[in-house]
Amino acid sequence: MSATAGAVWGRTEQQDFRSRVRGTLLGVAVGDALGAPVDGLDLQGIREVYGVEGLVDLVPAYGRRGAVTHLTQLTLFSVDGLIRAQVRRDTGAWHPPTDLHRAYLRWAATQRDWGPDERRKEDGWLAREEWLYARRDPTRALLLGLGDATMGTLDAPKNPGEQGPEAAARSAPFGLLVGWEPQLVVQLAVECAAQTHGHPTAYLAAGAYAVIVHALARGDSLDGAVQRALALMAARPGHQPVSDALQHALGAVRQGIPAPERVAGLLGAGTAEGAVAAAVYCALVGEDVRHGLRLAVNHDGPSAVTGSLTGGLLGALHGETALPPAWLAELEGRPTILELADDFAMEMTQGPALHGPAGSSPAWLARYPRGA
Repeated sequence: MSATAGAVWGRTEQQDFRSRVRGTLLGVAVGDALGAPVDGLDLQGIREVYGVEGLVDLVPAYGRRGAVTHLTQLTLFSVDGLIRAQVRRDTGAWHPPTDLHRAYLRWAATQRDWGPDERRKEDGWLAREEWLYARRDPTRALLLGLGDATMGTLDAPKNPGEQGPEAAARSAPFGLLVGWEPQLVVQLAVECAAQTHGHPTAYLAAGAYAVIVHALARGDSLDGAVQRALALMAARPGHQPVSDALQHALGAVRQGIPAPERVAGLLGAGTAEGAVAAAVYCALVGEDVRHGLRLAVNHDGPSAVTGSLTGGLLGALHGETALPPAWLAELEGRPTILELADDFAMEMTQGPALHGPAGSSPAWLARYPRGA
């Protein structure tokens, strides 16, 4: 699992990468925030409240416009865990699933504690962000999977019957490991998904989503990214439901004008493979980011999940400047998201200058401690 060689990162490449990292994380959050207020409503209910066009703008959820759910919270802790994994490589301890699990346990603490515990120096900076201590309807599978210190693995997964989409919805950051080989991105996303969602459909959907983001972040088209994911999935036992769902998403693109019924048909029961397929469809047929995200949240299924998954794809594909500025202006936690995105981009492109043989930055190691 080698990092990208320094020679790859010219200034232009670094700027493009940072834009895609920002776009991905902001896209996840803005899609989540758009869908959150209608998450429990079917299409008829959405139209009764918001009119025949459905929801077309940010509206209040959790007491404010632009509020995000646990899906964005966990995505941010995925990023935190990936940075920590890179920082810990210097110590000779290199097991990213463990670093991600520790990050997810830090998120789980935000759901139990009143606020940050300043005494826990090993927490780093993200776990001290007070706004992340809001409980935003985390699912039972997440709370159970991270309810003790035992890490779920592919051999002994947590919640082995759980097929929900929440693990896929925190997996966009794995796709931003552009210096990694695609099969390693799949493997890491799959292993980390099994920490809370142990059914093969759920963890393979997370792997497929991550590697689609990976191809987009490397500059591929969305159609090409899905084809790459299908090729990689084919070798994995239990892949058929995920592969079929992705094939259905590609087929639906040719079936006429985009409609909520088509999104709902791809979603099916709202399990992981359906949510990823619906997001792929919305990202493929959306005329622009705003249209794609509106399509992703106006249907009978889980709107926050499909919104966040679609936002991650569109952000990775187009970069941050394609996202609707009026929505970003109201987005909860935007300063934190941008800071974390820029830290991730800096770690991935210039890690040796922050912690390497020639010396290290004490400030960086205080933000991302090696100890835990």
